[in-house]
Amino acid sequence: MGVGAVLGVSNASVLLQDPSSETLYLGARGSILALHTSNLTWKHPSIKWEATEEERKSCMGKGKREDECYNYICLLEVLKDGRIYVCGSYAYEPRCAFIDPVTFALVKEEGDKVKMENGKGKCPYDPRQPHTAVTADGVLYTASPSNFWGTEFDITRATGQQVRVPPSINWLNDPEFVSSALVRESPGDDDKIYFFFTENAREYDLYTKVRVTRVARVCKGDVGGSKTLQKRWTSFLKAQLVCQDRDSGQRYTVLTHTYPLEHRLGDPSSTHFYTLFTSQGKGERVSAVCVYSLADITKVFATGGFRDMKRNCVNSGSSESVPDPRPGQCINDVLRAQGYNSSFDMPDRVLQFVKEHPLLTDTVNAAPLLVRRGTIYTRITATNISNSDAALLHLGTDKGELHSVSIVGRTATLLQEIPLTTSVEPVNNILIHQGHVVVGSPSSLSRVPVEGCRVYSSCQVCARAAGLGCVWNVNKRACVADSPVQRKSGDPLNVCGTGEGRCSPLVKELRVKKGLVVLLPCDHPHLSPLPCVWEHPQGRHTLQHHSHLEVTVSGSSLGLYSCRCSAQGDYSWGSEPCLTASYQLTMEDLSVEGKVDPGLWRPPVWVYISCVLLGVLVGALGATVFLKRLCWRAAQHTPLEDRNGRGVNQRQQGQGPTCYENKLVMSDTPVGQSGECVL
Repeated sequence: MGVGAVLGVSNASVLLQDPSSETLYLGARGSILALHTSNLTWKHPSIKWEATEEERKSCMGKGKREDECYNYICLLEVLKDGRIYVCGSYAYEPRCAFIDPVTFALVKEEGDKVKMENGKGKCPYDPRQPHTAVTADGVLYTASPSNFWGTEFDITRATGQQVRVPPSINWLNDPEFVSSALVRESPGDDDKIYFFFTENAREYDLYTKVRVTRVARVCKGDVGGSKTLQKRWTSFLKAQLVCQDRDSGQRYTVLTHTYPLEHRLGDPSSTHFYTLFTSQGKGERVSAVCVYSLADITKVFATGGFRDMKRNCVNSGSSESVPDPRPGQCINDVLRAQGYNSSFDMPDRVLQFVKEHPLLTDTVNAAPLLVRRGTIYTRITATNISNSDAALLHLGTDKGELHSVSIVGRTATLLQEIPLTTSVEPVNNILIHQGHVVVGSPSSLSRVPVEGCRVYSSCQVCARAAGLGCVWNVNKRACVADSPVQRKSGDPLNVCGTGEGRCSPLVKELRVKKGLVVLLPCDHPHLSPLPCVWEHPQGRHTLQHHSHLEVTVSGSSLGLYSCRCSAQGDYSWGSEPCLTASYQLTMEDLSVEGKVDPGLWRPPVWVYISCVLLGVLVGALGATVFLKRLCWRAAQHTPLEDRNGRGVNQRQQGQGPTCYENKLVMSDTPVGQSGECVL
């Protein structure tokens, strides 16, 4: 069973898990909480860290609203000395402080004042602006807006020997930072930090701004150059991530979240990045998951061409020869053998080249594993299944739900949709802990079991999880683990006793009336980007909404409707489209009272047209009555005369309305002395 906790705070946005102490730290507006990870109960009284009244008044004096001038916690990370580093927006003056994990209290200076330091570049001034942070061996790396207006940006090593990006739009062009990750390397190479973000593309010469998704990389041991790029990254390179459906050409360009997963535990080279995308189309609710292997990203950084960003007309590959050693490399054993023991030792010509060419021409490409229309996913995590290429995804939605999806090969199967809270809040954090996920929203936390076959309580859901090694035990009436050989034999749905198989659903009869609009659902558990196809009678009038089919009932639309969907790369059931839903439409006997499920039909179009015409008619009648009354008042008016005997209406030209043939016209022609209006 899952557990939940109402936090009693607002704007909870940051979670930090400390496995050694089984403590879950949470940052909210003006508060830091410490909870037991196993049951979400309070471990310590909360820390209150608010901006002072003077600082809040100063913030509002700069034109900010009252609700913007609080201290919104935006960063919680564990430092090398074991202390917790916490940063907040602090009324548009970012500040950072230290928490003693033993006493769970803010570290103070002499005079009982909280020890604070500048948080610029670590936490945004505006708490709504996206940012990300990660620690590597206790050293903090951040990517964040770095000025009051949110127009300058930085990727920096924030503690230890600080290194930053140069202030150039070639390096960062209005980015929205999404996530970051540390990837360990084998001995002899340097560990790397990856940053994922969306920014304006400078490589496209278009009148409108084009947003693209990037992955950037810096080396953990980078300390900047000796002359060129002093205290700046010498290893910074970036490349474009492309998530595109090969069949339709549909691209998903807005990056939402990223999660790294080692497919072979303990082998960093097997890391894959599970990334959430949505579309730039306004009003379109669609989510896609693309997976990028570390090997593909590494190949682009190691061999990709460098894009020339200095040319004004066509930004293409650099015409300059690439110097040796290759720009942007991390210091490894090969470079050490050549006498380059630090980034300080790199030649100026190499550093000047990487300063002018941070963008690579090659892209990292992937096709979506999962496409879900009508749903916006906000967070993603993944767990490995049996140390194989199979994975279990945990996806949070903007409606406060948790969805579980199995990935086996190229097949994505929806297993569960779990509502978490009664209030509709977006999921903004997901952490994995001992077979459970801890899901956070702005005002609550939930802990839900998600791993193991036992969490699938019905036979149908258990059958969907067959690719994860689950099978329904008829005697125990429970979902249990099974061997791979057994789970691949036959259709897993056969044991459910519903009369339905995976590709043989029961035909549902719908008795309908002429003129009704019926929506036939096709709920396919495989979230494949491949489209579903409907088979239906000829001469019908239909309209397809994603996988569902809208039918306007007429004499020629009666008959059998069948929906077939494909699961790309299906590992055990073949690649033929699967019959997912089947409906038989028959005309209802007009002599017998009957009802059609109101969830499956809508009023005919003529009803809407009649309502519109009726509204127009009523409006026209009202306008006519108003005009006649206005003109009657004008006719009853006796004009005043000035000293010369002229009517006032003659002198004040263009001051009143004139009526001609039931029309009200603003005219420069004077109204007659009698005030008459011709109708």
